[in-house]
Amino acid sequence: MTDNEHTLAVFIDFENLAIGFKHRKGDFNVGMLLERLVEKGKVIVKKAYADWSVYEKYTKALHEAAIELIEIPRRSMTGKNSADIRLAVDAMDLAWSKEHIDTFVIVSGDSDFSPLVSKLKENGKHIIGLGMKASTSDLLSNNCDEFIFYEDLETAPVAMPSPSAEEIPDKKREVYDLLFDSIAALLRENKDPIFASMVKDTMQRKRPSFSESGYGYRTFSDLLEDVQKHGYIKLRRSRAAGGTYVVEGFTK
Repeated sequence: MTDNEHTLAVFIDFENLAIGFKHRKGDFNVGMLLERLVEKGKVIVKKAYADWSVYEKYTKALHEAAIELIEIPRRSMTGKNSADIRLAVDAMDLAWSKEHIDTFVIVSGDSDFSPLVSKLKENGKHIIGLGMKASTSDLLSNNCDEFIFYEDLETAPVAMPSPSAEEIPDKKREVYDLLFDSIAALLRENKDPIFASMVKDTMQRKRPSFSESGYGYRTFSDLLEDVQKHGYIKLRRSRAAGGTYVVEGFTK
């Protein structure tokens, strides 16, 4: 891992998400959620908690995303939410046993998780909250270091160029799109400067099978130079970092 790369543990209170989805059209898109989180760093742990007999239609997509499904049968005889308790216990256990995980993502809007967030922060962890606007408590969102609303994932605030078919061969359009998406992610995270290594790390987190050689480039710098030659990005050399490329942004 690079010095700037964060490691993430993601804990999903699925029942709370389901409450939010009652007030809107469409189903939960776990791919969109994870796509946003890999922009933050390397996702090490992914767990989701629910009575999966109730949310069975979501289990296939969650399995395909390599999320561990923790079965928590509903307990009608008590007012306690067993899923919340198990999530909190697992999160604290991980915080104490895995020091290399520095960022915890709590996917829920339930205010009951606010004490967990505070305790994780006491242990030096960075906390990201993620939830639905309709089911998120201000107490929780204000206590996190940052909070992302699921609805905001559906927007694209950073404008990206779209390579034209006339300029870019079909074989390379895929890598151009991945590169642009990764640069946009770093801009969204306010990274400055954006070193070439940071761009490549983000591309590999988004698509672990990525290799510039598969698209005919000898080095990653060759890929960046080709994209600059077509006028899509602007590069400069960093004297402080041994002459490595820095991406200054989009030009189209």
